[in-house]
Amino acid sequence: MNSSRSWLIFSLGSFAYLSAVLQRTSMGIAGVAATERFGGSAAVLSSLAVVQLIVYAAMQIPVGVLIDRYGPRVLIITGTALMVVGQMALAFAPSITIAVIGRILVGAGDAMIFISVIRLISSWFTGRIVPQLSQWMGQIGQLGQVLSAIPLAWVLSEWGWTPAFLSAASVAVVALIAVILVIKDRPADSEEHPRANSWHVAVTQLRHSFKRPGTQLGFWSHYVTQSSGTVFSLLWGFPFMVFGLGYEPHFAAAMLTILVGSGLVFGPILGLLSARYPLRRSNIVLGIVTAIGLAWAVVLLWPTVPPVWLIALLLVVLGIGGPGSLIGFDFARTFNPQRSLGAANGVVNVGGFTASFVSMFLIGVLLDLQDGWRVAGGQASDLYALDAFRVAFAVQYLVIGIGVFFLVSARRRTRRGLSRDEGIEVAPIWVALSRRWRRRKA
Repeated sequence: MNSSRSWLIFSLGSFAYLSAVLQRTSMGIAGVAATERFGGSAAVLSSLAVVQLIVYAAMQIPVGVLIDRYGPRVLIITGTALMVVGQMALAFAPSITIAVIGRILVGAGDAMIFISVIRLISSWFTGRIVPQLSQWMGQIGQLGQVLSAIPLAWVLSEWGWTPAFLSAASVAVVALIAVILVIKDRPADSEEHPRANSWHVAVTQLRHSFKRPGTQLGFWSHYVTQSSGTVFSLLWGFPFMVFGLGYEPHFAAAMLTILVGSGLVFGPILGLLSARYPLRRSNIVLGIVTAIGLAWAVVLLWPTVPPVWLIALLLVVLGIGGPGSLIGFDFARTFNPQRSLGAANGVVNVGGFTASFVSMFLIGVLLDLQDGWRVAGGQASDLYALDAFRVAFAVQYLVIGIGVFFLVSARRRTRRGLSRDEGIEVAPIWVALSRRWRRRKA
């Protein structure tokens, strides 16, 4: 545990996740090109990203069970291979139908990577460094978004659709070879419990994980923090900046890297805070959600075209949501035994992507509705008008607001369990701060 071999496993697992993020976000910079190649409405375009996320979210719990049954190595190899096939199908897709099939394969493969690497970290490392490594891995993986936003966008603009997606697939091929050659599930001297020896045992572990309030708290934490940044980076941010704000495509693609830079800066900080204040992790999550809501409010209510600095600030705040969502997996690790951690992580990872594809699809529907009303009123079609984006993006308040309600409920039940089972009382944050202030004055 925590050996030099552990760090090699961590490095290659992080590279596999980087490759997965590259494949996942490749459509984010290809939205305009996809419209030109396949045609269709905003809702049709959103289907390319939405179907990927639906598959991703739907597979999280089955993948978690498979990890507990067969181990993370098998899942990483299978997932990376599926993404290679999916990106190649997309590269040569002659129609929207083939493109959707390609994205389904990408979503299925992507679903197997992240929680498998999270499980590797828990098997190869121990101690307070584990939540920090989860943050580091998440942020290393987000460099895949930088690869899609800059070099992949350049290849797309200079060489076209097919070379761009083939080049993305080549990164997944390198990751696949590295995983096959090096990665193992656990150290040879591991004292970890044996994997589930039957499907009945694996499904039973899943059922127990799902019932734990701590797992549900992780689910809703992931739900409320991850979705807004994913919606922006994966599909609607690029058209919003190019058509709604009037940015040049290269500049808009470069702006998306702010999300990654923000995560790289704040991810380690959130990892340290989670390790140091484990009883206040939900307060950190709620603070991040509040910041995201305020940032969107300023952008959407700005009377004219929002200035570049304001959009950059929004991207910084959305970027914090990425590492913030990883706190959900820390809840899963804390409140579940190691033998069922794959299933618990799968439950948590459904959260953010469920909120993402719901928001993503509703934004596309609202854009189409507003354009239809505009045309019916005798005006020219303007699908991606700035005012239309203002209304469409506001639907996130409904989606995320539902998640905040259930997060607070899950936190209440988790804290009752801590009090009943371990005698740990967690006072409201303002009470704790007041007590600390009085102690310092005394």
